[in-house]
Amino acid sequence: MSDFASLKKEFHGDLVTPDHPDYEASLARWAANSQRRAAVVAFVKDADDVRAALLYARALNLRIAVRGGGHNPAGSSSIEGGLVIDLSRYLAGVKVDVDKRLAYVGGGALWSTVNTECAKHGLVMPGGTISHTGVGGLTLGGGFGYLTGQYGLVIDNLEQATVTLASGITLTASAHENQDLFWGLRGGGSNFGVVTEFVFRVHPHAPNVFAGMLVLVPDALETVARIIERKWDAGMLEKEMYHLLIATGPGNMPCITLILFWDGSEEEGRAHFKEFFDLGPMIIADMCRDMPYVDVNSLQDAGVPHGRNYYFKSVNQPRPNPATVLAARDTVFALQKEHPDVLITFVFENWSMRKVCSIPNESTAFQRSMDLTCLVALTYEHNTPEGLREVRAISDALTGVVAAHSGVTNGNVGYANYNSDAPSVFDANTDVVLSARQTEVLFGSGHARLREIKKKYDPDMVFAKWFAIRPAT
Repeated sequence: MSDFASLKKEFHGDLVTPDHPDYEASLARWAANSQRRAAVVAFVKDADDVRAALLYARALNLRIAVRGGGHNPAGSSSIEGGLVIDLSRYLAGVKVDVDKRLAYVGGGALWSTVNTECAKHGLVMPGGTISHTGVGGLTLGGGFGYLTGQYGLVIDNLEQATVTLASGITLTASAHENQDLFWGLRGGGSNFGVVTEFVFRVHPHAPNVFAGMLVLVPDALETVARIIERKWDAGMLEKEMYHLLIATGPGNMPCITLILFWDGSEEEGRAHFKEFFDLGPMIIADMCRDMPYVDVNSLQDAGVPHGRNYYFKSVNQPRPNPATVLAARDTVFALQKEHPDVLITFVFENWSMRKVCSIPNESTAFQRSMDLTCLVALTYEHNTPEGLREVRAISDALTGVVAAHSGVTNGNVGYANYNSDAPSVFDANTDVVLSARQTEVLFGSGHARLREIKKKYDPDMVFAKWFAIRPAT
């Protein structure tokens, strides 16, 4: 299929080109800086549409990107001058089979839809901490969430995926069919094909949990960091999670925030987190309460709205370290004064990793460890090469703090879904050359196997927009 007229005749969905009135809207992404001006945006309705779009793009040598939720900070869902296979318009639904406790989720669905549909039946899925995140990207990269301590990663709850390959063939990947592809999809990202449907195992759950934000004065940080260290040493429980955020509030005032989660009643949660609530006068605002689980997943939405410029960088640390926290605070506040046009947030994520690490590392492409994620999240004004260099320098300084205090190496790429510089083979919209070494470090002992799977399912590297894997030779 080598001409647009033939594609239009066969296509069931919508084809949007630069002369279409919906073109500008079709390019919109969560991060404005990740938008690219595609030659064609193909809003697919089914696997046949995916096949037609792939064959058309390959015949014309158009580079390909796949858009699910469009939330990836590295811009993996956009492509300059190429073709975007967009799942968000017609393949974003969720159907729940209550008897089998399975959720059938379109490749373009958002977690807000998953959570809402599951809640109608007293069920939950451990997916993400921002409700407007896409299911596809989060899943293929591993997938943490508020319920990870109890149910593991999102990929640990994946039963099956329907995948259209670069050849146009559609396969089912599961523990019983195309097991090698199923292994690669669970952590190997968008390297192997277009996932039009995920099937997840879902879990019975009470409607409400205890969660919310606790805002504290900056002087509370050392005490909070030591409480977190003690709790980690004592062993985090599966039902708890807490994130520590260091940032600046209105007027560039230093701000310390705890996001708390307890899978139980408010009485239980306040008792469990008593050391935090006993900080008394150091607490500026206590927004923690009994709430529906579907509301928890949207607690942070307002802080990361669509349409701004975002840059993320991640690094892992082996355990909570008060010295790292205090050094990060000093660095954040100093950098914020130097860069007033950049909103800087440093996040220390804490959740029990026992369930995640109870699954053998070789079971999936995702590399498992007890390490905890640190996230540098930057919002900036100027979507220019100079603006990009500025936020890269800030992120390098902050991840360097973790390296200096935790003994991690420069090869540590952290959690892949948080990385704005995921190596891509053909993204010309960056002013630096990104090393394939990052991909090797990310996939570790599984990298050689992933290269063999790539050789089998995508030998021509049609899918190469996120930690691109090169086929084995």
